Formats: sequence, structure tokens, C-alpha cells
Amino acid sequence: MTTKELKIEGMSCSHCSAAVARALESVNGVVRARVDLAGGTATVEGDASVDRLVAAVVAEGYRAAPLGS
Repeated sequence: MTTKELKIEGMSCSHCSAAVARALESVNGVVRARVDLAGGTATVEGDASVDRLVAAVVAEGYRAAPLGS
């Protein structure tokens, strides 16, 4: 199991961060997702690929990229 960090853009409230967390946790292979609204980041534990994680966030209506990119 690995930990991946994403930069999330477009979140403005707790509803947004909860939606992003649900989207990430719906990806097959994700064990846990934590979203930091104030920091604009998400930490995901599991074996899902970064591409699938980003796609789930984008499908929810937000922007995402691997942290540091």
C-alpha cells in the first residue's frame, strides 16, 4: 500500500472537501482518503493509480494534480 498526495483546486467549503473525499474513496484500491480544505490537498492511502485518482476528482468537478507537479 502506498500514500499519494494530490493538490486539489476549486474547493471552497466543507461540502466540496467531502465530495472530493467521497470521489477518491470510490476509486477501486483506495483504503482511505483525507482532504485538507484549507491546504487544498488530499492524502490517499491504497494502491489506486494517480491517474485514476485525478480522474475521479475531475469527474466531481474539481481540478487535481500530483502534489509538487
